[in-house]
Parts: sequence; C-alpha cells; structure tokens
Amino acid sequence: MDLLNGKKYNIITFGCQMNEHDSETIAGMLQEKGCVETMSRDDSDITIINTCSVRENADKRFFGTLGQLKKLKEKNPEYVACVCGCMMQQQHIIDTIKSKYPWVDIIFGTHNIHRFPELLEKVYSEKKKIAETFEDSDQIVEGLPAKRLYKHKSFVNIMYGCNNFCTYCIVPYVRGRERSRRPEEIEKELRELVAAGYKEITLLGQNVNSYGKDLGIDVNFADLLRRLNAV
Repeated sequence: MDLLNGKKYNIITFGCQMNEHDSETIAGMLQEKGCVETMSRDDSDITIINTCSVRENADKRFFGTLGQLKKLKEKNPEYVACVCGCMMQQQHIIDTIKSKYPWVDIIFGTHNIHRFPELLEKVYSEKKKIAETFEDSDQIVEGLPAKRLYKHKSFVNIMYGCNNFCTYCIVPYVRGRERSRRPEEIEKELRELVAAGYKEITLLGQNVNSYGKDLGIDVNFADLLRRLNAV
C-alpha cells in the first residue's frame, strides 16, 4: 500500500540556489511517490520548510513560518510538518524545535535528503516523530529525480561542501567537506536537460574553483566547463 499516493505537498524554501535545487529534488521524489503539489499551505497534507542558516532574515522568517503551521496541525491531526536544510545541521536548532515546536513531525538535514520519502512513509505508518541528520557525508547520491522550478533554466550541482572554514562562514559545518560529482554524471544530467529544451544551466557549488581536486583524476573546473560547453 502506497502511503504517500495522492497526498498534497507544499514546499517553502529559504536561502540560496543550492536550497532551491534541493527543494526541486524533494519535489521530484514526492511526485515519484504519487504526491501532488499545491501552492496553498492551508490545502496541503505535507509541508516542508527548507531552511537557510547563512542569511539572518531567512533565519527569522523560518521560525515565524514554523509557528503558523501549528494551526494546520490542530485542524488536521494527520497533517505532517517537516523541516530540513542548513539550519537542521545545528544541534541547538534541533533542540529548540523539539522543545518549542512539538507539532513538527520530521527533521532532516542536508546530507540525507535522499532518505526523505522513506522517513515520511515511516511517520505515516508508525505515527511517530523522526529527527535524522548526518554530521557529514562523503556520499553523493546520483539519479535523484527533480521537479524543476523553471521551464527554460535549470540548476545543476557540480560539487557540494567547502574545505575553507573561513571565520565568518558556516557553510563547511552545514554542507560538509568538498565532494565533487564525476564529470560524466554532470554531463549526463546536462544532456538530459538540453534534450528537454532547457536553454540556461546554472552550475552550483560552494567553491567551484576546487572542483575535481577530490576525484583522484586529472580534471579541474576549467576542464569541466570546456566539456559541458561542447554539449
């Protein structure tokens, strides 16, 4: 029995293009399970808030939005509230949500987005709350679906994380160490987008100048650009 088929979902995204693309992936996975997107939060069975810990305004807006979900939970006990993204990679934020926002059903982070449908099904089947975040990960899960936000332009991750640990920046702590995608995987995704009619591709990475250094092969960012430009 498919627990998610026909469920209506709504995604609220704060922050950067990396977060926007993560939300595209979440939407793609939900639609594979038979879920249907709704633009109305009041009409949804599932709400996912994808958070940002880099921009202060996004941080404040998140807690305001999270408070509004309480009414939806009171109106519909089967309603599922989910939070994910960079803020969830900080333990004090998780502790705050657990203590002050008990209507939140699922907490997950930036490294285990691919597990979200499984966590969601578990909440429906076992009727319990779940908090699952990985401190770091060297894994890149390929082949995840995406429901693209735009018809003519698209985001493509070429790498994740950062090794610089600048004093003012939280990115290495919430996005992990640098992990580059294999060039053939990036090219494959690009070709699929071109075949689907996309005209503008934005390559995403926290520190794209470091692309390829962790792959153990002779490839850098300039090499990747030449390869993709040929497509």
